[in-house]
Order: sequence, then C-alpha cells, then structure tokens
Amino acid sequence: MREGAFEIGPSLESDLAAAPDRPAVFLVWPKASAGASRPYLSRTGFLRRRLKRLLGEEGAAPRRLNLRGIAGRVEYRLTASKLETGLLFYEMARRYFPDEYERIVRLRPAPFVKVLLANEFPRTTVTNRLSGARACQYGPFRTRAAAERFEQEVLDLFQIRRCQEDLSPSPDHPGCIYGEMMRCLRPCQEVVGREEYGSEVKRLMEFLTTGGESQLHSIAAARERCSEEMQFEEARRQHERYQKVEQVLKLRDELAAELEHLCGVAVLPSVDAGTVALRFLTAGVWLPEAPFRVAAGSEMIPMDRRLREIVQALPAARVTLRERQEHLALLARWYYSSWRDGEWIGFPNFGEIPYRRVVRAISAVASGEQAMLF
Repeated sequence: MREGAFEIGPSLESDLAAAPDRPAVFLVWPKASAGASRPYLSRTGFLRRRLKRLLGEEGAAPRRLNLRGIAGRVEYRLTASKLETGLLFYEMARRYFPDEYERIVRLRPAPFVKVLLANEFPRTTVTNRLSGARACQYGPFRTRAAAERFEQEVLDLFQIRRCQEDLSPSPDHPGCIYGEMMRCLRPCQEVVGREEYGSEVKRLMEFLTTGGESQLHSIAAARERCSEEMQFEEARRQHERYQKVEQVLKLRDELAAELEHLCGVAVLPSVDAGTVALRFLTAGVWLPEAPFRVAAGSEMIPMDRRLREIVQALPAARVTLRERQEHLALLARWYYSSWRDGEWIGFPNFGEIPYRRVVRAISAVASGEQAMLF
C-alpha cells in the first residue's frame, strides 16, 4: 500500500502500531478546534518511529516537538528512494506552503555557465539563475567554483571577450590584457565586426552543444591532414591542441550539458512489488513517475517494447522558468550527493534514448529490490 491515513482518536496506539516503519512523506493535520489551518509536513526514513515521537504521550520528552494535543489526522505516502522522497516533499511543500516552500525544502539553485546571446557581442558568465532571455545555459555543476574553472578553461580555447561591460566599440577603446595576448578578437576596438565575432561565438556554442565533439573532430582532421602532408611540426601542435581540449572536457561535471539537451531517466526502486519507478527528465524538467512492471510468468511482451510505449505516452513538460530552475536544483542535489540511489542514464533527446542501457538498469534495480526483500 503506497498511501495511508488515520484519524487521531481512541485507537491512536493501534493505528501507530499498524503504520509501516518505512521511508515516507507525511502530513499531520490539526484539529478544527486547534485554531491552526496549515498541516505539519515532514519526511522520514522510519514512519512509525517518527509518528510515535510526534504523537506520543505529552510531557514524556519536554524538549521534543509533540503534536498530540492539536493533531486531528495523519496522512502519509510511502517512498522507496531518496529521489522520490525529495520530489514528493517538494511537490507537497509547493502545494501546502506556496509562500515559503523554498525555505522548507532548502532549495539551492545549481550553478550554470551561461552564454548571453541577447548581448550585441555575447559573453559568458556563471550564474545560478535561469533566464528567459536568449542564452545558452550549460550545467548544472556541483559548485560555483567548478563552473567558474570550466568557464575560464573553455574561454582559453576561443577568442571570446571576458569583460563584463556593455561594449561601445571604438578604435580609441583602451582594450585589455587578453586582447594584447591575442586571446580575444577585440570587438571593443573594432578589430572585428559583429559578424566575425558572431562566428567565434557560434563555434563556442557548437562546442557546448556537442560536448566538445565539434572541436575534437576539427582538430583531429587537421592533425591527420598535416601528418599526410608530412608537416610534422604542425601535426604535433594540433595534437597538443587536441589534448588541451580533452583536459578541458575532463573539468565538466557529470551532468553538465546544454540545458535543452539535458535529458535522462532515473531508474528507481518502487514501493509496489515487482515494479520499478521511472522518472524521466526533459530539458531539465522532471516528468511524473512512470511505473514499469517487471515481466513475470506468462508475460511475453519484450521489456524494450513496453519501455518504448511508456516513452511515447509521456506528457509534455509544462512548467514555469522558476519551476524548471527548482527541478534542476533537485536533480543536482540528488545526483551529486553521497546518498544517491537508483540508476541515472542521460541522453541528449528522446529520439536517442539508449533503450538497452535502460532495460539493463531496470533489471539491476529490480534485482536489488528482490535482494533487499529477502
């Protein structure tokens, strides 16, 4: 049974004894006579134990929160993974505490490297706020320091400006040290125009969108051509460039991707026996849980076929920019944590889902569930 509820009354002790001692998110609603209108919301790894502490005899532990005197009803929903608990707690906090759910959930926006395309001469910045303005947003990263280091190393591969000012190009502009070092195209001094600078920005965008593959392929082709033409010195230089790009790509955190291509699926244990929970993410937005029944007995439909049917039936993501940012914060918190459970499989879009990998992950998680049961 996934959900449960009981009234606070004479049978409280037996109701508490019957409550499952499993992970759950729960609400304690106050009595009508208590004068309170909002419930107490919390999550726990041991529901029965937690409820006994909250609803035990008053005065038994003076320094411990006790709701027995005002509680009227308890509602709970069991969970089977840390991600499911976090997402459910977030959803319920938004529903019952719309003005303060961020504080309750303790959401910390994840950092991104952003290319500000709305600027006449685009530049990069590190931010933890998504924007509706035209931009390429790359992340999420574990920490702001990691995002800043990646940004600086990527800029060393391109001649994009690093200044923060809104440029008014003029031959009399003083410029900066990066222009003197030939690490910037110097649009501020009108050395290049908007179109030429835009071509360099396009190269940067392709680098981020393809995960560096565009740059690696270009350098590898130049290296091979120089080798065939016996220009060994230039081939060596291109090989060093190739190694530099590889070193920069190693600085990416595992989830980091261009936001529109940040898709994947979390394969999680489920409260329901013989079932695995699938939570799909599309462009940084969590979709509702999709239960996947593990084949048993006479069921002969292949798992990958049933998986494709589930994917085809997934609803479209409709969230605000703020909600999308919060979904990304929940993803980063779970994925980069030491307590991450389940399996995560990322992919650039829903047309490139690695179904075999997902099926193997489903089997692995289902086997883990059976091991825990026995």
